[in-house]
Amino acid sequence: MGQDNGRDEEQPAHRVRVSPFGLGITQVTNAQYDLFCEASKRPPALFRRQKEFDRLAQPVVAPSWFDAVAYCEWLTTVTGSTFRLPTEAEWEWAARGGVESRLYPWGDEPVAERKDYHWRWQDGPERVATSAPNGYGLFDMCENVHEWCSDWYDPEYYSVSPYRDPKGQAQGTRRVSRGGSWRHQIKIARCAARSSIPPEFKYADYGFRVACERK
Repeated sequence: MGQDNGRDEEQPAHRVRVSPFGLGITQVTNAQYDLFCEASKRPPALFRRQKEFDRLAQPVVAPSWFDAVAYCEWLTTVTGSTFRLPTEAEWEWAARGGVESRLYPWGDEPVAERKDYHWRWQDGPERVATSAPNGYGLFDMCENVHEWCSDWYDPEYYSVSPYRDPKGQAQGTRRVSRGGSWRHQIKIARCAARSSIPPEFKYADYGFRVACERK
């Protein structure tokens, strides 16, 4: 986990072991989030009715961290399985797709060499699962929208992180997010890249995917 020649907050690279878990193969879509809003009588996501963000198969954008947690709690109730946001360590494990120490889910090739890279993500996120999946069968890891994680963000956490199932510090002011963004100049992030914002913020390039406890 991490990258020794990356940004300061990505260092040091260190060995991590995570317990078995499940992860959504795509980011949560508008269609899925709409069901949650209807069932819980919540208002739709902030930009849901804008044409750049209103396709059912696009990832939902602008849920706060609290909204994402509430979705997981609702999904737990209706399915009987335990859903939650992934930890930062789980997310990076999943993003790498079994390819250890590479920059991106596919390896080290530059992002600009990806098929159709230069015309995608012009005004908003693409529909989920438009790109090829990674080695674990997961779509859009490191691209499309930033994804909320469960951890509090600490730029120096890697120096004290435990080996087994790290979950972040007990408190903080910003929550971890991972992955790239349609709105950035470089639209695909490295697997090790870390980001964060306050949990109440709602941005048009933020979404999430769910993790599930393995029985």
